[in-house]
Amino acid sequence: MKRLGIVWFRNDLRLHDNELLAWAHANNDYVNHMHCFDPRQITDKTYKCDFVKCDKYRLKFLIETIENLNTSLISNGSGLLTYRDTPENVFKQLIQQYKDKFEISIGFHQEVTQEETDVEKAIRQLARDNNVHVKEFWTTTLYHPDDLPYNNPKAFPDVFTQFRVALEKQNVRPRSLTNIPDKFKPLPDGSIVTFIPALADYGYSNVTVHSSSVFPFTGGESSALAHLHSYIWEKNLAKSYKQTRNSLTGCENSTKFSPWLANGSLSPRKICVELKKYENEQGAADAGYWIIFELLWRDFFKFTALKYGARLFYGRGLKSNPYDWKHDLQQFEAWRTGTTGVPFVDANMREFMNTGWMSNRGRQNVASFLTKDLSIDWRYGAVWFESILIDHDVCSNYGNWVYVAGIGNDPRENRHFNMIKQAFDYDSSGEFVRTWCPELARLPNEYIHTPWLAPSHILKDAAVELGVNYPRPIIVVPQWNQQSQNWRTSLQNQHHTQQRGIDFYFKKPEKRH
Repeated sequence: MKRLGIVWFRNDLRLHDNELLAWAHANNDYVNHMHCFDPRQITDKTYKCDFVKCDKYRLKFLIETIENLNTSLISNGSGLLTYRDTPENVFKQLIQQYKDKFEISIGFHQEVTQEETDVEKAIRQLARDNNVHVKEFWTTTLYHPDDLPYNNPKAFPDVFTQFRVALEKQNVRPRSLTNIPDKFKPLPDGSIVTFIPALADYGYSNVTVHSSSVFPFTGGESSALAHLHSYIWEKNLAKSYKQTRNSLTGCENSTKFSPWLANGSLSPRKICVELKKYENEQGAADAGYWIIFELLWRDFFKFTALKYGARLFYGRGLKSNPYDWKHDLQQFEAWRTGTTGVPFVDANMREFMNTGWMSNRGRQNVASFLTKDLSIDWRYGAVWFESILIDHDVCSNYGNWVYVAGIGNDPRENRHFNMIKQAFDYDSSGEFVRTWCPELARLPNEYIHTPWLAPSHILKDAAVELGVNYPRPIIVVPQWNQQSQNWRTSLQNQHHTQQRGIDFYFKKPEKRH
């Protein structure tokens, strides 16, 4: 009996460095490639706040990615079957269609969080019930879990530095890239024709890139590889990444690799290989170190999720004791819509809501503001990010949220980001705030981040009326006003030197019960 391999594309939406794809075409006579627009991951609601799980920005990026993947497969003599259904239902149909004609094998890459692993369990059971083989792969991280210097996931360290140092000391290296086959196996006879859904099928229309977006790119492996090549080889940006990565403006100041990494249209190992090649050929030792450093953080959150499982989604996070969060929906709505009256927070949240993108610096600050300054349940923020982010990765998103909220892997769990220090450090000219809060555009730099401290004549000259065309702040932390005063004094003395870095203030932990 001939062999049929079914490649279930999940968050590995690429041809390059795809071990699953290589296995399928090396071990089967026919190969079907399929992807499910699973309604549980797209149109269902988040477990808090009832946001749609995949809003228009990420959905647009996903559809573009699937279209590109289909085009690539067609160019190799194959194609992609797409379904607006659950994998369980689709595999039942495919098994019934082919089980009397072929020896069937299903291949997929593994995920680590419960919703995804529950689906995997269901597919394994379906396969056992129908005498179908299953082959599983790990393709999402820079380092393979089997190569880590730990006996099991429970031994994985809770501190990032310990993870990084262990890899460096034991000289652990990423695995080599997997080559795709020169010739793809054909589709089986009787393969049905499917159609990739459009945004209109989900009720969206006219989803365009905002004129001020710093992520103007399209989804798909082709655009991912083109951007990777441009960033490293054409524009030589890797060696300046450490100095520019915290910028809030400009599409070239950080790598912008994360959306392609999130859905697997770009392999982290491919990035690493290109960086090492660049270092060797250009004689630029460690030019890619800090980019690889960020890929390590991505791995760290993935392996943390593997270790802790569903605890990543608890209100107490990874901690043992419950945490007393507030649930002030009015304040949360002000945060969500960028109407807190704190310009640095509002600008980041408005950029996010209008583009699906926010800088890493912005994400850390708005998360700290919500959880540390407002003491609102971190999960409200996490599900809003899950809904809107183009680059949503469940492990990185929830891992970062519990980290900033002080209930994850941050050894300094009670630190708060100082919004005003951060604003003056990373938006000293006010360009970012003026872009997304145009009602404040005429304020002078010394008050652009603290309009509540501006004298009445300054506000009048800038046509700013607090509580009318820009909200009064919903909270003012004493450390903010002191930071603003320090900034104005330094400007008056004309000896301000911008100090990049992270300034925090610390408070006693909230009462736990």
